[in-house]
Amino acid sequence: QVQLVESGGGSVQAGGSLRLSCEASGFIYSNYCMRWFRQAPGKERERVAIIDSLGSASYADSVKGRFTISRDNAKNTLYLQMNSLRPEDTAMYYCAAGVDQGPYCANSRYWGQGTQVTVSS
Repeated sequence: QVQLVESGGGSVQAGGSLRLSCEASGFIYSNYCMRWFRQAPGKERERVAIIDSLGSASYADSVKGRFTISRDNAKNTLYLQMNSLRPEDTAMYYCAAGVDQGPYCANSRYWGQGTQVTVSS
């Protein structure tokens, strides 16, 4: 069965750091682009970052320069390093997988259950 399991969330003060992980199983991880999303109460779901099958990454303007997405294909694991955290980063964070079609990545096919990140002021 396909599984995406996030971990690493928690509570941190503004200016602090967290590293999220997402362990994938049940599909050919190296053929998929991976995304991190977040959603806070009362807000729209936001795409935080995306990384293709070879490691090329892009970011939402709201996190650019502070967050880094990476992947370890040998471990079937996705990461999100979050630095200089702000209260507005507080949200449930989800990882998701979509087929890498070469010039672009397909919409996310598989989703994890999420991990909570809370940043206090």
